[in-house]
Amino acid sequence: MKKVITIIVALVSFSFATKAQDKMTKDRMDKAPKVISFEQTKGEFTQKKMTLKAGTYVFEVSNNNAAPKVGLVLVPKGKDTSNPDNHIKTAYVTKAVEKGKTESSQATTLDKGEYVYFCPLNPTPQYTLTVE
Repeated sequence: MKKVITIIVALVSFSFATKAQDKMTKDRMDKAPKVISFEQTKGEFTQKKMTLKAGTYVFEVSNNNAAPKVGLVLVPKGKDTSNPDNHIKTAYVTKAVEKGKTESSQATTLDKGEYVYFCPLNPTPQYTLTVE
């Protein structure tokens, strides 16, 4: 009888531990940055407007023969885009993107609001990114 109780206790403990581990894994996945992909062609981004939920993102930028090197600048809407102090620096790609390549930014947390994105290396218009 003691053996049966010990086995039942072990199974219940294992079940609770498994559920706790599953929840921790799900929580980590929910908090992992989502990847948002941008593509640049000559003089423009192919994504003209974007809407996201508030959260943490990694921005991936592909250079589709747009220019020798391209990048990404993200600025809260209404701020002077020419002033680097207003740029969200974590949204910069970690390395200028050469033709035919893709590079990523650091994890960037965005709150609700409007932002503009553009590339000064492959001069593009300023596009709107809305965070709900």
